[in-house]
Amino acid sequence: MTDRIFADIAPIAYEGADSDNMLAFRHYDPDRLVLGKTMAEHLRLAVCYWHSFAWPGADIFGAGTFDRPWMPGEICTPERAALKLENAFDFFERLGAPFFCFHDVDAMATAATPEEHHRNLADIVDQMARRMETGGVKLLWGTANLFSHPRYAAGGATSPDPEIFAWAAFQVREMLEATHRLGGANYVLWGGREGYDTILNTDLRQEMDQLGRFLNLVVEHKHKIGFSGTILIEPKPHEPTKHQYDRDTATVYGFLERYGLVDEVRVNIEANHATLAGNSFEHEIATAMALGIFGSIDINRGDPQNGWDTDQFPNDVPGLTLALLEILKGGGFTTGGFNFDAKVRRQSIDPVDLFHGHIGGIDVLARALLNAAAIIEDGQLGQFVEDRYAGWGDEFGRKALNELSLADLADHALQSNGDRRPPSGRQEYLENLVNRFA
Repeated sequence: MTDRIFADIAPIAYEGADSDNMLAFRHYDPDRLVLGKTMAEHLRLAVCYWHSFAWPGADIFGAGTFDRPWMPGEICTPERAALKLENAFDFFERLGAPFFCFHDVDAMATAATPEEHHRNLADIVDQMARRMETGGVKLLWGTANLFSHPRYAAGGATSPDPEIFAWAAFQVREMLEATHRLGGANYVLWGGREGYDTILNTDLRQEMDQLGRFLNLVVEHKHKIGFSGTILIEPKPHEPTKHQYDRDTATVYGFLERYGLVDEVRVNIEANHATLAGNSFEHEIATAMALGIFGSIDINRGDPQNGWDTDQFPNDVPGLTLALLEILKGGGFTTGGFNFDAKVRRQSIDPVDLFHGHIGGIDVLARALLNAAAIIEDGQLGQFVEDRYAGWGDEFGRKALNELSLADLADHALQSNGDRRPPSGRQEYLENLVNRFA
């Protein structure tokens, strides 16, 4: 295999719905206007570094299956890190993705000490900066991996050892400053080990206070260095721990309220994490919008026959139509976007399979975007919801929400002395209406 594994693949172009070319977009036209913005502006697509270039194709029952010249899954030397970077950016540019995302250890050479970590990260960030200048790809967000190394077996910010808490702070400082240097639009914290496996050895209040303190320190450092991007928390209910403190969007909001961070931090919602929490993807988006903490998306899907985070490429157009509808209704992304936190299957061993996965996922998002925009332009769904809550805009409704006491409301019901039949929710009608577009 040559060092440049994508050299024989032409840049991916939009060819339209009639194209038979499997290495072309059939629905994603980045310049097409949808509700006053281009598709590229709506979707803000990103490729993740970890699944695409750092994962070796291993699972808990078997070793890696991917043959890559930088040898993912083995000790990463500076030479291998540079080779991985060249191939990663070659992929970004050929795919036409405007953004990418990465953890520190995804891209840098392996380090054993803080000094070596600092040096190796700075080196790869220098190389990234040069490639970003020439290729035009931007950083959607950066993050530090505080879950893979054995030191983080009991968490980083929630570790029972303050020395490990300090190690986690070091990694986050380094990566936050690297993200700032690269012009990243956001910085993400995923609490993969910020939880517990058994309550028997856990001081839950202590750990939550540590996590609240840690996140406040991150926000303080963001302002200290002048980073203007958004700090994001990525909710997940469990896995690898039994219970994680950031289990879903509503839980994160409560945590942010408790530790005074509601105005500083938003959520990066992952589709597969939403379903693991027992929620729908669109519910998590709608909740974040309602609470004012919507930030960004990790787009993928799970498998209903598996009980874990399978990180597959999305392929459900009707389901994603509902998700895009909530995003459009809420005003769309500001600093966030759709990051493909998805990986090709362990048997998809050829480099071209990475293109097939991303092209398919991007086209699915494009179709869902067009469907959601058509539903909004049609207006029937929006009008139904508006009419359903119209009573709250009347004089009594406004007073009930803002002025009347419990006794006042009880007296009003007593004086009316009648039963009240709610209007039909017409769920089946609305599902049929949405299916006309999906």
